[in-house]
Amino acid sequence: MTTNTFRYDKDSIYTEFNDAKSKDTKLGNGDDNKVHTNRIKFLKDMIDLETKMPEVFSYVNINFKNLLNVYLTQDPRLTFYMKVFGKGPDQMMADQAYDD
Repeated sequence: MTTNTFRYDKDSIYTEFNDAKSKDTKLGNGDDNKVHTNRIKFLKDMIDLETKMPEVFSYVNINFKNLLNVYLTQDPRLTFYMKVFGKGPDQMMADQAYDD
């Protein structure tokens, strides 16, 4: 029996995610919120790997299933803002402008 010593850290996950994002941005002609195909595949791959080899994620605590659910919505950016801040990005900018 062989033991896998590879472990993901946040930096390596962010690097792989940003690679997927760059591919999506290129497919979306510069719009990073238009195409999410590569990010969805990346998240599905991470979920699959986490199921098969959870030890490779022992240094990180990322809920890939929740991220996947966000990226499967029609507008992931809006969904993220609504879940985290309770308001959309336009309202966030308006609030920040008001505070200044």
